[in-house]
Amino acid sequence: MSNDNTIERVPDAALPKRRASALVRVLGSLVGWGMFFGLTLGGLLFWVWGAFTAEGPLKETKVVTFPEGSSRSEIAETLRAQGVISDSRVMNAASLLASFKGMSLKPGEYEFSPGVPMAGVLNSLSNGRVVTYKITIPEGWTSQMALARINSNDVLTGDVVASVPEGSLIADTQVFRRGMTRAKLVQDMQTAQAKMIDELWATKPVDSILKTKEEMLTLASIVEKETGQADERARVAAVFINRLKKNMRLQSDPTIIYGIVGGAGKLDRQLTRADIDAKTAYNTYQIDGLPPGPIAVPGRASIDAVLAPAKTEDLYFVADGTGGHAFAATLEAHNDNVKKWRDIQKNGIQLPGEEATSAAQPEITNEVQQTPLPEVVQTPAVVETEADAVVNEAASTAQKVQPVPEPVEGTSNNQPAVAAPKAAEPPPLPVEKKPKPQVAAVIEEAKVVLKPGSVVKIDGKLVPIPRLKQVKP
Repeated sequence: MSNDNTIERVPDAALPKRRASALVRVLGSLVGWGMFFGLTLGGLLFWVWGAFTAEGPLKETKVVTFPEGSSRSEIAETLRAQGVISDSRVMNAASLLASFKGMSLKPGEYEFSPGVPMAGVLNSLSNGRVVTYKITIPEGWTSQMALARINSNDVLTGDVVASVPEGSLIADTQVFRRGMTRAKLVQDMQTAQAKMIDELWATKPVDSILKTKEEMLTLASIVEKETGQADERARVAAVFINRLKKNMRLQSDPTIIYGIVGGAGKLDRQLTRADIDAKTAYNTYQIDGLPPGPIAVPGRASIDAVLAPAKTEDLYFVADGTGGHAFAATLEAHNDNVKKWRDIQKNGIQLPGEEATSAAQPEITNEVQQTPLPEVVQTPAVVETEADAVVNEAASTAQKVQPVPEPVEGTSNNQPAVAAPKAAEPPPLPVEKKPKPQVAAVIEEAKVVLKPGSVVKIDGKLVPIPRLKQVKP
């Protein structure tokens, strides 16, 4: 008998399943795709980073120029084409990301070393580490010489600069990039020189004899040309300052040279007396005070020297054979120094490049440098002793022929002509016989110092002085 109240249980598996909502399904799909794309992007970024930091393909140093206005993609493609990087897409993407940080690729000329990674290339381009060049203008050059160097530089661009005032360019090393114009470089050098002059002029002592910046620059240029030794500049400057105070002419050789060749700077010969006597606007042997302008580009040290000269009474200086100069406060002491210098020159001890600086002769000029010594041609000397002179004079007198009178013509009665009597020969002069002198005695008697290779005349005969044999060490 069945019980109608009995409930029959149905298994769960037999029940119908409820489907997930659409939202859950979408979210699940998105998570799945997100993981896929995340993994893919992560792998891609890993690969990009590896390519960005890996060693580059460049095998040797290369210089690449990017013109003004080049875009990121153009720069990246140029780098790939030049073999600096391996993938322009990576470089373009990296430079795009860098732009969000305010970094941009700067055009110009760049030098890349072998194996440089893409990260290093981007760093150089974003920081503008372009190739730089240098040009040096030495102290003591003229503005004309400086412009010749600037105008001949093949990295600089633009028209040549014809001329600038003497001394207006700074003596220094200028650093510039490709594309810099000659006019801009010259302008920068003039600006730097003017700034330095203003700074130094502000330190001028109140009792300085120099009244203007132009006078300071002019005197500094003379000091610059007179000495190349740093420890002498202040003393050389003192000589000229002292002479100006005493209204003495400066008498500086470099001013003569500038008056002759101007901005060319160098004279291809020694100065002569005619050069010293020639009156030019710059020849301080002929004009009073300072010349009308600088004769070269002075360095900072020379300008410092004329503003703070040594405390001395010196009025003269001359080369001393060591590369420096001997200074003197009196003419007498200076003449002694000049004599020493001439002895050095005669003995051939002059140092290479050494010049006998004139600087500060008084009314008499320093001929050591200005007037070249005459060329000396050494020939064997012929010495005649006093005894030989007497003998030779007697012999010469005895050999003279007395004049014979012309024959007398015959008379009108045809008498034979009678010749005039023959003049009697004069008796020979007595000659004192002396023993044949020895060579050494003759030389001693003649008071002549002979060099090996000279010839002595003894008893009418030429006797050579033998050369000494050199003993090999």
